Amino acid sequence: MSARFDLLSKKIDRKLDPDDIMLDIMEVYNDIELIPEIGKHYTFIYQPKTSGIIYDEYPLVAVFSVEKWGFKGLNFHWGAMRNYTWTEVAGYLHHIPNEDAGRLRAVPYRNFKTSL
Repeated sequence: MSARFDLLSKKIDRKLDPDDIMLDIMEVYNDIELIPEIGKHYTFIYQPKTSGIIYDEYPLVAVFSVEKWGFKGLNFHWGAMRNYTWTEVAGYLHHIPNEDAGRLRAVPYRNFKTSL
């Protein structure tokens, strides 16, 4: 287990609220990027532009392509490829080292919502 994931595990021990867990994740994994790199893992805050859809507010993704409009990534909470436009990413992309990505998949911070 990496030192960062060990720290995160201590911070989120017994926490159940995805908002609280995501705040801790962003604090621990504070290496941030505006544009992702193919092959890296990220988590971020997502705010969709389309109303009436179910979305994951805090995706954990492996990036497969970077485009002019945004990027494509495998969302581990959905178990499917998703598209993310630049305007839908609120703030920064928090880089998750490959060694921690698998462990973070087991952290219960996915937050499925219906957009307004």
